[in-house]
Amino acid sequence: MIVGHAHGDGVIGEPKTNSLSPQHPITRSPSSDLAARVDRVVSLVAEAARSSGRQPEDVTIVAVTKTVDRDAIEAAYALGLRHFGENRVQDAGRKLAELLPDGTELHLIGQLQSNKAKPAVALFDIIESVDRISLIDALEKEAERRGEPVSVLLQVNIAREPQKGGCLPESAPDLMERLVRSPWLRPRGLMTIAPLVADAEETRPVFSALRALRDALQRQQPTVDLDTLSMGMSDDFRVAIVEGATSVRIGRAIFEEGDPSGGDFG
Repeated sequence: MIVGHAHGDGVIGEPKTNSLSPQHPITRSPSSDLAARVDRVVSLVAEAARSSGRQPEDVTIVAVTKTVDRDAIEAAYALGLRHFGENRVQDAGRKLAELLPDGTELHLIGQLQSNKAKPAVALFDIIESVDRISLIDALEKEAERRGEPVSVLLQVNIAREPQKGGCLPESAPDLMERLVRSPWLRPRGLMTIAPLVADAEETRPVFSALRALRDALQRQQPTVDLDTLSMGMSDDFRVAIVEGATSVRIGRAIFEEGDPSGGDFG
């Protein structure tokens, strides 16, 4: 992999001594504003985790960097974030041509074409958008060629939105069985993208359903540990955490300008 593997899944860690120094100033927002937004998100994640009977370190913040460039990624790293999510293989390759420091983990969270399996496997530590047999076959072939297993999440379209990726819930057992059988793929859990709604509470049934599906798949596949539930974004991550999310994908609330001390992210 082009990035180092994280040594833990905590919400945030101490900046490492080998953190990169940005060669250019942060253009997306002043570093003080970015720091305030990161602190705000970390606090809200911790609060939601505790309200669900868990510890803050039980939830991983994946900073979604699809709208920012390398300088902002380096600034977020300096503030303690270690997990970064990109939607497109090409964009990630452009931004991350140079190695990130050890301890970072790069997540592919967008749809992946089977013919992009080779660069995806080379670049990402975990591919969260696995949703069909043809993609599983392509990833397996590339992982075997490299001689290095690939960590994956099965993306499920719980809300059955036709414009979104992800397998339907009834297809999940067969796809998970295929992943478990593969000697080169490491299924770690499930991912979903909730519908865009006016009230975050409306997403609760979606997150609850993904957790229930994960629990059912775990009973069917006791030889693997499906401990990851990647669900929740800037608008609804607190609801997702209460419903069991172990990983939340947050972009706008971290990187976009606004009052970090304000209320809900809208």
